[in-house]
Amino acid sequence: MDYCPHTKEDIAQMQAVVGINDIEELFANIPEKFRLKQIPDMPPALSEQETMALMNSIGARNKLPNLTLTGAGAYAHYIPAVVSHLVGRAEFYTAYTPYQAEISQGLLQAIYEYQTMIARLTGMEIANASMYDGASAMAEAAVLCSKMSGRGKILIARSVHPEYLRVARTYAWANGYEVQVIPYAENGQIDLEKLSGNLDENTSGVIIQSPNFFGCLEDIAPIANTAHEKGAFLISAFTDGTSLGLIKPAGECGADFVVGEGQSFGNPLNYGGPYLGILAAREKFLRRIPGRLAGQTVDKDGRRGFVLTLQTREQHIRREKATSNICSNEALCALAAGIYLAALGKNLRRLALLNVYKTQYLKSKLSQLPGWKINFSAPEYNEFVVTCPDAREVNDRLANEGIIGGYDLSKDYPELKNALLFCATEMLLKENIDHIVRILK
Repeated sequence: MDYCPHTKEDIAQMQAVVGINDIEELFANIPEKFRLKQIPDMPPALSEQETMALMNSIGARNKLPNLTLTGAGAYAHYIPAVVSHLVGRAEFYTAYTPYQAEISQGLLQAIYEYQTMIARLTGMEIANASMYDGASAMAEAAVLCSKMSGRGKILIARSVHPEYLRVARTYAWANGYEVQVIPYAENGQIDLEKLSGNLDENTSGVIIQSPNFFGCLEDIAPIANTAHEKGAFLISAFTDGTSLGLIKPAGECGADFVVGEGQSFGNPLNYGGPYLGILAAREKFLRRIPGRLAGQTVDKDGRRGFVLTLQTREQHIRREKATSNICSNEALCALAAGIYLAALGKNLRRLALLNVYKTQYLKSKLSQLPGWKINFSAPEYNEFVVTCPDAREVNDRLANEGIIGGYDLSKDYPELKNALLFCATEMLLKENIDHIVRILK
């Protein structure tokens, strides 16, 4: 982002409009003792050219990775050039919420088509116009289940992304609901016996993730049946949306809500954000889901048009009646996702298969190393867990070669000591994987 400093004339004009004589007056509410009068050791000012040269020399010291084997909720996928080309257009890039439908038809149509694609991919009937990220989408759905059912207990699989679990706990605590965590079985999937034993008449919803945090696919249909027998809702989450190009949609397996992270759809890793929250649901929850929807209608002449509809947000109605505290959206990220999905089309399935093939190749190679053991037997998508002799040494060796290694699971799962979560996307070539294995031998 370019920076152009204000001139003395600019500052004087601003002061006149605001009604102050000195910039210091803007900080009048801050006690004197807390104000920094002079920044110590500040070097003299540089010219713009000198400043750029200095910053570039500092940036050149960064050792950027050549490859990454880390997924764990943030995935390195190839982004076609058409995505950045279109989202960078001024019509989209400068737009905020398209409240004025008469001048926002292009953006509204893009959001409408994004919703349609998400609904089809998840096997659901409706999808909202995006949320902050996957964690907040899951937590919002969890709280919504409790509000609709009048029940106070939420069951969440321990194999759900640990950060998503923490966000859900915070939302539940703030709303006065209880969270119980269901352990995973030996094969890496949710423990169905423990799930059945904890389901009761006070359970509002069950939350699973598929592929889960270990990369394992869950068998959603029996989980949905078990939850529904007790009158509870099922929320199925995901973190890598490309998996939707291959696996059976959770909506077709009985899930009531499908939530997840849309970063894999054309959004770069970008140091953790902004990301894209996805929330899809059954049509009967149309008036209860958070966020907003773009709808299709016709004008007085019968021409197709698009509008925002069901905007039950705190800006429009009394705060206590709003469906959630979501007060913005991720429309630009959703636009990138829509462009990405439209560009790939049916090739999304081929992309997903590539992820599976690369993962299985990497997994088979690592499992042959002395002292390495694959942890779980359930089918995986593009991530898997492997126990190695020394997780820190493995990642240090890879880092020395410019490779980001696996995610150390012992931070979130103390019982999985020296267990690494590896991810292989289409970005890894066969020769890359062979090179990685040679380093670790």
